[in-house]
Amino acid sequence: MRLVTYRAHIEAPARLGALYGDEVVDVQRLAASQATDLPASMLELIDLGPGGLRTLRRLLEAAGDTLPPGCAVPASNVQLLAPIPRPRKNIFGIGLNYVEHVAESSRTLDTAKDLPRQPVIFSKPPTTVIGPGEPIRHDAGITQQMDWEVELAAVIGRRASRVREDDALAHVFGYSVMIDISARDCRRAGQWIYSKGQDSYGPFGPCIVTADEIPDPQCLDLWLTVNGQIKQKSNTRHMLFKVNQLVADISAGITLEPGDIIATGTPEGVGAGRTPQEWLKPGDVVVACVEGIGQIRHPVVAV
Repeated sequence: MRLVTYRAHIEAPARLGALYGDEVVDVQRLAASQATDLPASMLELIDLGPGGLRTLRRLLEAAGDTLPPGCAVPASNVQLLAPIPRPRKNIFGIGLNYVEHVAESSRTLDTAKDLPRQPVIFSKPPTTVIGPGEPIRHDAGITQQMDWEVELAAVIGRRASRVREDDALAHVFGYSVMIDISARDCRRAGQWIYSKGQDSYGPFGPCIVTADEIPDPQCLDLWLTVNGQIKQKSNTRHMLFKVNQLVADISAGITLEPGDIIATGTPEGVGAGRTPQEWLKPGDVVVACVEGIGQIRHPVVAV
């Protein structure tokens, strides 16, 4: 299933939907039409565990091509928000997780040239998250080196503490697209959170594709364009640490909880690694895509 958070109009509250052909089905209203209870938010659905998804699948299958009146609206008529508009905790970011990106970073960002022996983990606050179409905020008083990174995002569905690699993917609810925006000139004494954690630095969406539809997250093409020009193009098979390894590694010391997000790292092609270096500026448009999930498009605006 492809799950979204949406508004039917500008003043409407955010609601949980399922993409169903060319329509967005309101999950709570669909359930109510069949005398069943399902929540109106993504986090609440994730909290229900596998049973919540089973109920939703059953309701959609029972509806078939005839959805109950008032349960769906054309997808073209809604505003998509970030699938989880406000994560409960910081996003787990993974640095230097594609071999070629390790090489380009060592040339231009003073990082080690050797491949990491363990995942490099940082975090992005919940306030970084923006939904499809929302602007990436460029504050020239803070940064002159705003950079892009397309990433596969894994959303946790079941509590994970000290899980084995072989069991780790069973704890993933689904997958989405994230752009890890970075202010390269805002790193502080080797710490990345201010560089990567500023407001609007976590574009996220357009949906969460449930894990059953992506049984192997290590075979997905991903790419990013700036103003229509391809900057990054790779495949998740080139990750140094695979999704199951990341879940196992983080959960060895930090309990992962339903709704937690792991941004799994970016391939080569970032602005800092180019000759000459390239940086995002107001007026630019960034588009990021992961195969089987979709794409997000964001303008860069001055603040």
